[in-house]
Formats: sequence, structure tokens, C-alpha cells
Amino acid sequence: MLSTTLSYGLSGIDGNQITVEVNVSNGLPMFEIVGLPDAAVKESRERIRAAIRNCMLPFPDDRITVNLAPADIKKEGPAYDLPIAVCILACQKRVNPMAIHNIAILGELALDGSIRSVRGVLPMAISAHDHGVTEMILPQDNASEVMCVAGVNFYPAKTLHDVVQHLSGEKPIAPIETVSFSSMIQKREYAFDFRYVKGQRSAKRALEIAAAGGHNVLMVGPPGSGKTLMARCVPSILPDMSFDEALVTTRIHSVAGSIPETGLLTERPFRSPHHTASHVSLVGGGIHAVPGEISKAHNGVLFLDELPEYRRDVLEALRQPMEDGFVTITRVSAQSTYPSEFMLICSMNPCPCGHYGSKTHECRCTPNDIRKYLSRISGPLLDRIDMHIEVESIPAERLSDEQEAEPSHEIHARVEKARAVQRKRYASFSSLQCNARLSAQTIQRFCPMDKDAKEMLNLATQSMGLSNRAYTRVIKVARTIADLAGESKITAAHIAEALQYRTIDEKYWH
Repeated sequence: MLSTTLSYGLSGIDGNQITVEVNVSNGLPMFEIVGLPDAAVKESRERIRAAIRNCMLPFPDDRITVNLAPADIKKEGPAYDLPIAVCILACQKRVNPMAIHNIAILGELALDGSIRSVRGVLPMAISAHDHGVTEMILPQDNASEVMCVAGVNFYPAKTLHDVVQHLSGEKPIAPIETVSFSSMIQKREYAFDFRYVKGQRSAKRALEIAAAGGHNVLMVGPPGSGKTLMARCVPSILPDMSFDEALVTTRIHSVAGSIPETGLLTERPFRSPHHTASHVSLVGGGIHAVPGEISKAHNGVLFLDELPEYRRDVLEALRQPMEDGFVTITRVSAQSTYPSEFMLICSMNPCPCGHYGSKTHECRCTPNDIRKYLSRISGPLLDRIDMHIEVESIPAERLSDEQEAEPSHEIHARVEKARAVQRKRYASFSSLQCNARLSAQTIQRFCPMDKDAKEMLNLATQSMGLSNRAYTRVIKVARTIADLAGESKITAAHIAEALQYRTIDEKYWH
């Protein structure tokens, strides 16, 4: 007898609809799976056999053939355990074959019949919705991922026995109640707030500009000056994610298997890989071409602490994703493209001991040590960082001041207002969301400057030796400063402030 149902696989951050076909016929006992399965899918035979028998259900001693169609797409992972087991039971009339014909099923089976979570459920659920599927059975541990997907009834199951009772009508599983995205946004809480950052007014102003325009930032300062704390506060002032942005970001984390307990991500991600991270862990890759840290930071912040300590090849791998906003990973068995539009925040000490240029500590490094340390950051990478700021240590009397600084929610309101101006301005460009993503063509259209601003920028370019890329990035930063000020045209004052964020290059690298 033949029975069929639907399941889903992954291709990058998208789901692939897979038809699971099971045929049980007379013959020597055999359990064969075809349709280009990987090792995890082939091993499901033993998991399925043990799970069915440990749920006190009969397992057929006949010839079992499982086909996963389409046959030219490689099937990976244990998500096909549950649909195969259900189809086998349908062939024995333990489950009505018509009840599983147009329903999607996915989940990994334990030997005792319990259902374990699988990665990538959110993109699979979205793909099921796009294919017109209205019902899906999935592991209970994955239920939080799909709470915001409307139009599909999701049935979270704990065990194979629960699924059989649900499909036979003996004990239906209650569907997941959908939750609105706005209600999830209201429950959001940030662990770090700028109200607890003492002093550092100029650095806070720079980070506000960076958040308003999506610009990359490099902070240079001595140890303990607050660089890491301020970087961790940045997500609290970034604009709220839209529902579409939250879906895309959560899909990446779902594929990577790093979904939080809350399910859908409502807070912009903050990723801080250690400086010993490899090229693959940062950019993505491995046997199955999984997303790396730069993709997990999509629509959020990628923070690189102690920038010169990262390997040179790891840092150089950031250059292409920073420009393109995506990364393509190619392997023998897989090729995937992951979005990677992130805000890069870097921090570093000015020298190996950390006190070069300090007013309170004497630097112990030789000029050669300092030059060698700073040269670990290449010119092309430095050029792609829009804003370079110097962070100084805070005097002890300022640290003991009990008065709180400006809270993050006030800065967030100004950033949100500036981003609203940008969204309205770039409404006709679907791929353009903020000033940092402006191209050479769009800069001419959206960044008008008055005569004084042009003259100041031209003079500064010659005197400071700015490259063409640095020249355009100064204009982008000035555009954001003008947006924060509520002005449509870039003036000399905006250019002057934007140029301040390139002046420390002369002190450290030239």
C-alpha cells in the first residue's frame, strides 16, 4: 500500500517542499530510502523502527520503500523522521491516509518515540504558507518560532503517539495561538542602556549618528574607557525592526539553530565573535554551508573587540559582504546565499600596551611596536569604516557621579525620526533602507550640498589625502547628520562634523 504526505527541507534561508512517499509491499523485510538522502536521513531507519515499536505500535515485517521527491535535491537532516513514520503507520491503517495527504509534517524522532526539535522550522513554515499548506505538525520545542506566521494551523507534538491520536481524531492537538508582532515588540527589554555610560559625550554623539544612518564605526581608546559597554548599548538606540526584517533575521538564526526562547527576534541582533574566530565561523561555511556571524548579525550589529587581534584573512573576508550586503558560500554539496547587511562596530587599543597618547598612563611600546600593531588593519578595510572616533578614559570624579546620563530611549527617538526621513526618501528603492547603503549614483541624487560644503569637502580631501571611497563616506555621514538636524541640504557644518570622524587617521596610521 502507498501513502504520501508533505515535509520540508532547507536551501539557504528558504524552505523546499518535499513529498514523502512510502510504499509497503509483500516481500523480504527491507527498509530502503531513496531520493538523494544524506547519512542523517539514511540513519532514520533505525530511529523510526525503534520509535514505532516503543510507542506500542506495529512495525511491518515487509518490504518498505521510501521516496523523497524531488529526487534531484539532496535531503539533509533528521526532519524527515516523523513524516516517514506517519506514512508507514498510514500504510497499516493506523492513520487515515487521506488525513495526511495535504498536511506538512516534520520532526526528529527519539528512540522512545518523543519528537525532538529541528533547525530551520521558520523558513519551512513560511514556505508551507506560500505553497498553500494550511496545516503543519511540528515539534513542540519549535512552536515559539512560528507564533507570528498567520494562515497556517500549527500543531505542536511531543510524541509520535500524540501525532497518531491527533490524526485519528482520538485526541486532537490544540493549534498554536498566533501572537501579534506589535505585542512582542512591547515586551522587549534591553540589557544595556546609555543612561549608565558616564561621560563620553562625543563618542555617544558619534554612535547616535552611526545608528541613524547605519554607518560602520571604529573606536580607538585605552583599556577600560567604555568602548565595549557603549557598543553593547547600540542595539537599544537602533530603530525598531519591521515585521519583514524580523522574519528574515529569525530565518537566518533558525537555519543556524540559534533561535532564542522567545521565538521571533524582536531585538536587533548583537554578535560579538571572539578574536580567535576562524574565517568559516565569521563568514559562514562548513560541509552544509551554514550561515556565519556576519549573517547572524543581519539587520543588527557585528562587534569586533580588539580588532588588531583578529587574523588578517578573517578581517579581509569582511570586505566583500560589507559592500554587497550578502555572502555566497559554495561547497561541493551545497551553495547558499545569506544576507549580511550589518552595522560594523570595532574597538581597539592604540598600541599593544593600550596607553599610547594617554594623559594618565605612560606608554611602554616602541615606535616599531606601535607601527606593527596598527598595520594589522589594512587600508582597504579601514576605508570601509565610515567613522573613526577616539575614546578617552573618564576621570574618577566623573565615574562617582550619581547623576544618570541621557537614557537610550531618548536617543532612540531621534534615531527613529531620522530613519523615518530616510525611509520616505528612499521609498522607491526597495534595496535602500539607510544612508550607509547609498551608491555613487544615488549620492548625486539624494545628497545635495551647498557651495560652502562642496568647497570644504574638496579642500579637506586634498589636505587629508582621502581616497574616493572615504570621500563618498564623508558625504553619507554628513547626509545622516543633516537628517538628524531636520535639514534637506548638506551644509558646511554637516561636512565639518563628518570630517571630524576621519581625523584620527593622521594620528595613528599616517
